[in-house]
Amino acid sequence: MGEKPDLLGVAYTSVASVPFDEAQLSSLLTWCREWNASVDVTGVLLHREGRFIQFLEGPERAVRDLVAKISRDPRHTRVRVLLDDPVAERQFAEWTMGFQALDDIESMPEGFRTSFDDLENGDDRILMQQAARDLTRWFRAGAAKSA
Repeated sequence: MGEKPDLLGVAYTSVASVPFDEAQLSSLLTWCREWNASVDVTGVLLHREGRFIQFLEGPERAVRDLVAKISRDPRHTRVRVLLDDPVAERQFAEWTMGFQALDDIESMPEGFRTSFDDLENGDDRILMQQAARDLTRWFRAGAAKSA
């Protein structure tokens, strides 16, 4: 049996260079899911008002290559890596790319962020890590309720 690859978890934020409509988001998600499955990457993508926060996890080389590709993608601006840490186990093993559009959520959970501004502009790495982890937990809880 081969050795288990080192897993890396990366979270980043970015701003769309032009607005994405529903069809464009759907197309992007289709591509992400197919690509991620082919390179053993899992994760979740959150979208709100033209801003993205994405969590990726998988073999270190595949995740780093994907983040570099996203950073060069002209559809993204102001790409900022929030987390870049080894992970012992996947948090999103069942999703090649989970997705939630946050623009149309009717009832916000207590303490929910109404924007990603603090993630983009903050300089405090601990704050950014906690915010990213909070969003991850919220998304996973919501996905479990709807399953």
